[in-house]
Amino acid sequence: MRAMRPPTRSTNPALNDKVFAPQRAVRLDPGYADTAPAGDQPYVETWRSQMTLDGVVVKSVALLAIVLATGVLGWRSVERSEFGIQVPGWLLVAVLAGFGVAILTIFKPHLARVTAPVYAVIEGLVLGAISAVYNARFEGIVVQAVALTAAVFAIMLGLYATRIVRVTDKLRRGVVAATGAVMVVYLISIVLGFFGVDVPMIHESGPVGILFSLAVVGIAAFNLMLDFDVIEKGVANGAPKVMEWYAAFSLLVTLVWLYLELLRLLSKLRSR
Repeated sequence: MRAMRPPTRSTNPALNDKVFAPQRAVRLDPGYADTAPAGDQPYVETWRSQMTLDGVVVKSVALLAIVLATGVLGWRSVERSEFGIQVPGWLLVAVLAGFGVAILTIFKPHLARVTAPVYAVIEGLVLGAISAVYNARFEGIVVQAVALTAAVFAIMLGLYATRIVRVTDKLRRGVVAATGAVMVVYLISIVLGFFGVDVPMIHESGPVGILFSLAVVGIAAFNLMLDFDVIEKGVANGAPKVMEWYAAFSLLVTLVWLYLELLRLLSKLRSR
C-alpha cells in the first residue's frame, strides 16, 4: 500500500489538513469506492480514479480561462465619461454571490466540479469591473498587476518545487498567524467603515500604507506555497479525482486575493 504523507494545513479557507483526507473524500464522493471499507481498512485502496497534479493544472487553467473571458464582460460594463466612472449596479450582488458560492464549495467539496466554474464566472465579472475602475485612474495598472501575479505564482511554485523554501511547521504557523492578523485588520476596517471611520494610514499612499500592502502581498504569496503543499499531500494520499476541481478552486481563491492586493499596492505607488 502507498505510504500516506502526513496532513498539513493551509491558511486558505478552502484548503486545510482535513479536506483531502481519504475518509472525508470517500464520504463526500462514494462513487469512487469499489466496495464499502471494513473497519479501519485504508480507503485509499478502494478508489478507482485518483487526483493527480496534472489534473489540478488542467482544471486550474480552465478556471483561469473562464475568469479572463468573463473579465472582459465585467470590464466593458464599467462606463466612463467626462463626468466620471460609473460601476454596474450588479457589482455588489455579484460580490455577495461569489462569496456565497465560495462558502458552498468549501462546505460541499464534491460540488466543486459545478460550483468552481460558477465561482470563476462570478469572479471574472467582479475582477473585470474592479480592474476597469483602477485602470481608468491609473492607465496600464491592470497589465502590471496581472504580470506581477503571474510572476509571483511562478516564483513561489519554483521555490516550492525545488525545495529552496520548505513548508515547515514553523513557516506554516507564521503564515497562518499573519493571515489571521490581516483578516482581523480588514474586518475591523469594514466594520468601522459603516460608521464613517477609516483605519488610519494603511489604506493611504504613504510609507505605512505601502509597507502594509507589501506585507499583505508577501503573505498572500506564501499562502500559495502552503496551497501547493496541501495539494501535493492530497495527491500523495490518493484523494479522488473530483477533488481536482476543488484544488483548482482553492488556488483561484488565493490568486484572486493576490491580484487584488497587487492592484492596491500599485495604486498606492502610483499615487505618490
